[in-house]
Amino acid sequence: MINNDRIVPTQKIDLLSLWAGVLAIGNISATKLDASAIGTFEQTTNSATVICSEPVKSFNFGSSVTGATVYFIPAVDYAGFTKTSASLTVTGDVVADGVTLYSASLSTNALTITKISG
Repeated sequence: MINNDRIVPTQKIDLLSLWAGVLAIGNISATKLDASAIGTFEQTTNSATVICSEPVKSFNFGSSVTGATVYFIPAVDYAGFTKTSASLTVTGDVVADGVTLYSASLSTNALTITKISG
């Protein structure tokens, strides 16, 4: 905490937009990815870096995607990541709390999930 006595509340921006701004400050260019249905995402673009526009329930990579980075907040009913026509090996734990930011890095059929915020 920068200043414990004069806390400025976040009221004019949602948490995901705030995280997108933090990524931009850190020179990480992430494109917003919108859900196809509530909490359901699909990425078909290879080598893209995206931030999900809402908490993620499920995320599917298209069969042609071999590399990607996804920044996401897991929904409380988080079901995980899949890849079309492939078995996806996932490393890393996710606590589905609806507020913690994670990154998921895909390399061929291996997905590494890393906790960013806590």
